[in-house]
Amino acid sequence: QMSASGSGSLISKSCTLESRVGNPEPRYYDLPLGSINSMGLPNLGADFYVEYAAKLHDHSAKPLFMSVSGLSVEESVSIVKKLVPLTQEKGVLLELNLSCPNVPGKPQVAYDFDTTRNYLKQVSEAYGLPFGVKMPPYFDVAHFDMAAAVLNEFPLVKFITCVNSVGNGLVIDPASETVVIKPKQGFGGIGGKYILPTALANVNAFYRRCPEKLVIGCGGVYSGEDAFLHILAGASMVQVGTALHSEGPGIFDRLTGELLDIMAQKGYKTLDDFRGKVKTID
Repeated sequence: QMSASGSGSLISKSCTLESRVGNPEPRYYDLPLGSINSMGLPNLGADFYVEYAAKLHDHSAKPLFMSVSGLSVEESVSIVKKLVPLTQEKGVLLELNLSCPNVPGKPQVAYDFDTTRNYLKQVSEAYGLPFGVKMPPYFDVAHFDMAAAVLNEFPLVKFITCVNSVGNGLVIDPASETVVIKPKQGFGGIGGKYILPTALANVNAFYRRCPEKLVIGCGGVYSGEDAFLHILAGASMVQVGTALHSEGPGIFDRLTGELLDIMAQKGYKTLDDFRGKVKTID
């Protein structure tokens, strides 16, 4: 379905070295403007996704991103070594997920800048090819500066995906007076429209601070206008998550049509005409 959809590319689930069942259910809950989840990285293991990606590439012309989220730096290194032939022979792109907020007992790697540097150093050495990183949302200008400085140390990091879900939100059902998901006493990552302003801020912050790298915008995209705002903030590509889950693959044709309508109204012929050109107030 995704291969036949109007999406410009595809991305896998984040994989770990071994398969995981993830957190106990219920672990995902739809909200009026988004979602809360604490999935816990359920996946079929790296070998499955490597094999699947090789087969999929042979039947789809779309670029394919492989998301890797090892539970340790050693595990991440083991997985990316498996991806080297896929990248060399089939052009599969590595996205290193440094930002999963929903694995109990495991902090988000990218909130510790020394640990982030260590991950990027070891993955760069083991993989030896261009790759990207998926980052959590940051909320402090000093953290934008510190994170960007680390990323700029590594020339093989070619793209930055901003952002993963906003970690550790809490949703309570007022009727039952109960949280809506089971793991972590109801705490989970918030996605959807709720995080659009945060996503735009992170896209623009890294676009300004990492001029040699591309930024992929992710968070709160429900319409062509939302995609337009991500690109205006500096995104070279836009990911869709929560809205895809609720609407299905047909969303991509709708988003593309709405974006093209906005561009026509504004007289823009290409994305480069407005990418990163958000105006500030003097």
